[in-house]
Amino acid sequence: MTLATSVFTALGTTAQVTVTDAVALPAAQSLHERELEAIDVACSRFREDSELTALNRAGGREVTASPLFLEALSVAVRAARVTDGAVDPTVRRAVSGLGWDLDFTVVVARGDSASIEIVPASGWSSIRVDPTRGTVRVPRGVEIDLGATAKALAADRSARAVADATGSGVLVSLGGDIAIAGPTPTGGWPIRVTDDHRSDATAPGQTIALSGGGLATSSTTVRRWNAGGAERHHIVDPVTGLPATEIWRTVSVAAPSCVEANVASTAAIVQGRTALRWLATAGLPSRLVTADGKVFYAANWPADTP
Repeated sequence: MTLATSVFTALGTTAQVTVTDAVALPAAQSLHERELEAIDVACSRFREDSELTALNRAGGREVTASPLFLEALSVAVRAARVTDGAVDPTVRRAVSGLGWDLDFTVVVARGDSASIEIVPASGWSSIRVDPTRGTVRVPRGVEIDLGATAKALAADRSARAVADATGSGVLVSLGGDIAIAGPTPTGGWPIRVTDDHRSDATAPGQTIALSGGGLATSSTTVRRWNAGGAERHHIVDPVTGLPATEIWRTVSVAAPSCVEANVASTAAIVQGRTALRWLATAGLPSRLVTADGKVFYAANWPADTP
């Protein structure tokens, strides 16, 4: 197998597609870009023309939705259900209230000039998705943010699309959320697990081999900004409307899909001290790093070698 990789910027982060057949790379990149554009049009909270923006402005009215938007909403509701609300898509007003109400580069550049409003999540059970009629409705005042799951869904969809179309093995990465499909390189896909997906191989972390499914890393160290007289991070506790307490600075999880891995890693940050037992009980191989750098493992994640 001759690996070939393309890296580009999309959805405000780094997108990567790597294939085991170099001939398949142009088609792979095209398919990956197509999936990312589709998920952006459906789920972006920063696009005026996105389906998500239309839903958030519907004032409680029922909205007709595309199959992709319905899938993304269904994934988000399921994530909330399996995590007992630790990952809740109704945190839009909470995130905006903490100062992340514009493109992240703008939020960082304006410094601590923004005031904040603490807004707990409205509650995921209020979302009504009707796949038969192709509609969705949320109550007036409830706003949805699919940032916790849509990116991972895009990675899974892209990996499947590339493998199905080309027959090549493929690894797709979106901001460090990874999905793989098709034939696997001998020994598995080598992946460097660090606090920040943009780090090079010399950064503190661990290299593992992944042979199927997905891998996601959630971290409080990367997307941080100042607002309301304090430093904030982007993983919000839906109950309080505040950034989750930083028991863990980074959680990495391997699962049968990127969506499942992403949901578990995000939930673990929110759960704090109970996360290690929760991940072990779920049988999800995980690597958890405390705020002061101590590393813990769950469910047969391989220990770091000296």
